[in-house]
Amino acid sequence: MTEILSFLTQYGYLAMYILLALGVLGIPVPDETLMVTFGGMTAQGQFHFAGALTVTFLGSMTGMMISYMLGRIVGKPLLHRYGKWIWITPKRIDSTEVWFKRYGSWSIVLGYFVPGVRHLSSYMAGVAKLSIKQFLVYAATGALLWCTTFLLIGHAAGYHWGEMMVLFRHSTIRIGIIIVGLIAVVSAGMVWWKKRSIS
Repeated sequence: MTEILSFLTQYGYLAMYILLALGVLGIPVPDETLMVTFGGMTAQGQFHFAGALTVTFLGSMTGMMISYMLGRIVGKPLLHRYGKWIWITPKRIDSTEVWFKRYGSWSIVLGYFVPGVRHLSSYMAGVAKLSIKQFLVYAATGALLWCTTFLLIGHAAGYHWGEMMVLFRHSTIRIGIIIVGLIAVVSAGMVWWKKRSIS
């Protein structure tokens, strides 16, 4: 993490873009911790929040698009053959496939908040031959929600982002589950309200 922070401090927005794109692709980069740190740096005036949001959004979308295209062109054999090099196990592939079949395109949005699923949901969308237009809508929605959430947490922490970084290192999965749960509740409420207003 020290090397990553040094890289981030030295190269700023470019470093954040590259690290987040690689992280979404499956390279072991602590994505959420990184964004909380970046958000904290915006509170300290080292970076502009709008610039940070733009760069993190573009970085995550770049990683998602590369993953989607690989899934669409090459398919699952690539994951089974080379996935082990980036800690993508057959078990993780199978669980993400089940997740994708259960939630469909929404798994792309919700998957951002679940480590492991995030790295594979776009690939599975490519394997399933989801249309590029549909993929972009869901991927962009998820990226905007994900980046904004963790940057705001870091920004709110301000000068205490170092302590927040330690907390996130141990609580990422639980926080992801809570956020996914909240999104699911809100989505269900919207569907219920829409059905009620139609009837």
